[in-house]
Amino acid sequence: MRYNLWINLTVLCSLCACKSQQYKIKPAVVTQKVNYDTDDPAIWINPNDPSKSLIVGTDKDTNGGLFVFDLDGKIVRKVLGLKRPNNVDIEYGFMLKNKTVDIALTTERETNKVRIFTLPDMEEVGDFSVFDGEKQKGPMGIAMYKNPKTKEIYAVVGRKSGPSDNYLWEYKLVENNGCITGEFVRKFGKYSGKKEIESIAVDDALGYVYYSDEKYGVHQYYADPSMGNQELSVFGIGDFVSDVEGISIYPTSDKTGYILVSNQQADTFNVYRREVPESGRIAEIPVMTSESDGSEVSPVHFSERFPKGIFVAMSNGKVFHIYDWQDIEREIKRQIQKNKSGM
Repeated sequence: MRYNLWINLTVLCSLCACKSQQYKIKPAVVTQKVNYDTDDPAIWINPNDPSKSLIVGTDKDTNGGLFVFDLDGKIVRKVLGLKRPNNVDIEYGFMLKNKTVDIALTTERETNKVRIFTLPDMEEVGDFSVFDGEKQKGPMGIAMYKNPKTKEIYAVVGRKSGPSDNYLWEYKLVENNGCITGEFVRKFGKYSGKKEIESIAVDDALGYVYYSDEKYGVHQYYADPSMGNQELSVFGIGDFVSDVEGISIYPTSDKTGYILVSNQQADTFNVYRREVPESGRIAEIPVMTSESDGSEVSPVHFSERFPKGIFVAMSNGKVFHIYDWQDIEREIKRQIQKNKSGM
């Protein structure tokens, strides 16, 4: 009888542990598949009708491309023939040919270029080479910064490998003969030397750039070149199973919010306070997404389905997962409350 009781308790405990380990937030939408390998998404917000906003994602391969999805996850547009597009980012309001256009920039690793497209039509309007004169090139990460005062737009670009300092290069976007190109403005950014730097994110409102030093942590610098190249903080050290990956910034006010960073091998996202990320992790969000490299988030009211925004993450299986932000936020608040109560 004691033996049977012990067996029953063991099975019960195993089931509880299994149930706990299996709990993951499910995406509201899984996109259609790309051809080869998803890597990084960006969200374009339709100014006239947010419910018709788009997600632009990279298909990372020698014969790769950019895939454009609607909020139901359906492919509505493709740009094919890109040579290993790695990451993509979007910025609004570039003045081109006396017209304001929204643009998507993607790194093309095998040509050492950044390619530029207008939104929502995805017409190519320029490109520029990066890391000129360097032996270590292979552009990977990219993030856009728009100076709130001057309205100037910059691209911060990372690479497959680089030196222990000045790993990132920043370019100012300018018009040249009716096309967009990039003018080099500075080098900055420390590197641990442990793996590589891919994911980059910019907080336009607060003026910070963050990047993932993959087996080390997340670095913080000023995004505005005129503010200098001093490192402001490093956070997340020791919080990740292995690779530190995609970074997304969700604002809850002008100066507060959350920074979500992919804990790639754990299939979770570590959460830090936007206002003081160096104060430490406040939550770890378990998701259905597998081995996520890149992610993006927006607080916009897209529809009744997504009233507080969406969180989009690349997943294995050639897809992107679209999450209702409310599901993510609910788990963040639950964990914060749990930590406060000491449970």
